Amino acid sequence: MDRSSPQSSFVLRASGYARMRWKNGAGWTSEILKVHGSGERDTNDWLWRLSIAEIDADAPFSAFPGVERELVLLSGNGLRLRFDDGETHELLPPHDKLRFAGERTAFGELLDGPTRDFNLMWKRDAVDAQLWHRPLVGTMVLFVEPGDTWAVHMLAGHARFADGSELGEIAIGDTAVLEAGNARRRHVLDGGGEVLLIRVIPRGA
Repeated sequence: MDRSSPQSSFVLRASGYARMRWKNGAGWTSEILKVHGSGERDTNDWLWRLSIAEIDADAPFSAFPGVERELVLLSGNGLRLRFDDGETHELLPPHDKLRFAGERTAFGELLDGPTRDFNLMWKRDAVDAQLWHRPLVGTMVLFVEPGDTWAVHMLAGHARFADGSELGEIAIGDTAVLEAGNARRRHVLDGGGEVLLIRVIPRGA
C-alpha cells in the first residue's frame, strides 16, 4: 500500500500486497506498506517501508543509501549474509533478525532452499524505528502516542482487536497499522500466536 502518511488505523490483508521485482532485479518483494514524505512521490521518496522478500537463489542485496534496515527470517531453513567488510551473519529458524545500514554491500546465500524474509526500512535522517518479535498469548495492549506509528504483523495464529475500533480480525500474514491522531490511543489485541511489532518515531520527537 502506498500512502503519503498513515492518517488512521487500518488492516492490510496479505492477499492485497503488491508483488514486484527487487530494486536490482535479483529477487521478488511483496510490498506491504510504503509511507512517503513531502514533495514529489517517486520511487525513492519514502520515509519508511514494510515488505516481504522472496529469495529463491543466492543473490546480491540492493543498496539503499541513507537507509537503516532490519531483516527477519519468516520461513525457510536460513539465510547467510556476507558483507563486503568481511562480516558474515546467519539468520536461522525460526525468526532470527538483523539490523544493518542500507549502504553496506551484502550478498545473500541460502543455507538450504528458499526463504521468505520480512524487511523493515527507514530513512535514518527522518525517522527512527524499532522492531520486536513477541508471542501473543491472550491480550496484548499497545499505547500509541501522537506522531508515532505502530505496525503489527501476524507471524502465526489469529487475533482480533477488542478495543472498540473497527479493525476487527487479523490472520497470518496480515498487518495492522496503528495511528494515534492528536491524542494517545489504546489498542487491545486479543488472540494467540506470534507477532512482529514495529514502532516508527519521527526523528527529534
